[in-house]
Amino acid sequence: MEETKSKRVVAIVGRPNVGKSALFNRLVGRRVSIVHEQVGVTRDRVACEAHWEGERFELIDTGGLGHFDKQVSEDRIVAGTEEQAKIAIADASFIVFVTDITAGLTPLDEEVGRILHESGLPVILAANKADNEDREEGTYDFDKLGFPTFPVSAIQNRGLNDLMAELMPQLPKEENPTEKHPLKVAVVGRPNAGKSSYINRLLKDDRVIVSDVPGTTRDSIEIPFTIGKGESARHYQLIDTAGVQKDTRSSGAVDWFSNLRTDKAIENADVVIMMLDAETGPTSRDKKVAAKIIEAEKGCILLCNKWDLAKEADEEVTQTKYLPALREALPFMGFAPVLFVSAKDGYNIKRSVEAIDYVAAMTHTEITTGVLNRVIEQAVEKYPPPIAKGKRLKIFYATQSGTNPIYFKIFVNDPANARSNWLKYLQNQLREAFGLEGAPIFIKLVARSRPKNRTAGSHGSSD
Repeated sequence: MEETKSKRVVAIVGRPNVGKSALFNRLVGRRVSIVHEQVGVTRDRVACEAHWEGERFELIDTGGLGHFDKQVSEDRIVAGTEEQAKIAIADASFIVFVTDITAGLTPLDEEVGRILHESGLPVILAANKADNEDREEGTYDFDKLGFPTFPVSAIQNRGLNDLMAELMPQLPKEENPTEKHPLKVAVVGRPNAGKSSYINRLLKDDRVIVSDVPGTTRDSIEIPFTIGKGESARHYQLIDTAGVQKDTRSSGAVDWFSNLRTDKAIENADVVIMMLDAETGPTSRDKKVAAKIIEAEKGCILLCNKWDLAKEADEEVTQTKYLPALREALPFMGFAPVLFVSAKDGYNIKRSVEAIDYVAAMTHTEITTGVLNRVIEQAVEKYPPPIAKGKRLKIFYATQSGTNPIYFKIFVNDPANARSNWLKYLQNQLREAFGLEGAPIFIKLVARSRPKNRTAGSHGSSD
């Protein structure tokens, strides 16, 4: 696969405690997000779609580059942190370099600036914490770094208009692939989970018959759906499916065809919303639906509908308490983000659309070969492959061989030396580095050289 760089992607970079996350949240317009469903979990980066004056772009928040100060860090730690910076920079087409105007220019700022100059990317420096005009005088301290500098205050919302007025014209022209090819979103689940009610809430119109009687929707119904206006409008094709019926001998032809149409809807979708009933919790039939999604290798979001009823039934239930039990019941869907919604009162419905966009973007993520191999090298160094049958798996190099779903091809000495638990570890390391929430990951091990008259085997792994 060719080395590619995402087009309208802005990365926020800087040392710790300069206010990167505050700036990220200010530009995104909310506290993020579905990416972090557990308190205290910090990834190397957080990605989210942002909007500025009607234009869309992807914004990446990175962890603080806190190990560049060589007076307090060992060289190996410094090198590891530089790799994290390279991952964020490799994905971006533009950099916002954040500093702390109250602290002035520090050696660590200079080190980050050096790396950004080497990247060759356009950079704007945001001198953050300029909460008033007096503090703006400190902006001149950063001229030495050689970047256009703007005093801003993410907390006070000062100076961002000037910063973004400089940034936005430098981004590549926005592409809207959904105009010609609307994003196909299949809404699936067992009967009476609230699929049609959810779509009606999205459409703000009773386009689909809603009934309390399970099995009302027999066919898969496709409904055009648009958010926004003009060139940046996002176009969708919502697919409302019949609830997956019990697979029994007594099932009639109607139920059999309903299940078949649901299977086809999943296969044709770009993103699948798996609708769960939060009041009753996941059932064996939900597990069968999840298995269909995994078999089809689709990006997925888990929507726990009827959250209002779940809270009425148990006043002490919280999302924090509910989530671990859900993950335990559906362990093979750990890659899919979870969102609690109520089609009845509209709770989190808007966020569900944001989640659809986000997962769709994740399934099409393209990672440059150099960055991918650096992450894998770090993973091997941290936890080498265990010895199997007296031999250890040796990794030579890796490439990304496909998107939607995401496939990685890794060339090794012998795929037979691999162990499934180590491949699962490697998948987790890739997710920590690149996110990829909602996108299934597949790893194929390929023998780098093949002896004569022998076909080398391969070992695949997915989550």
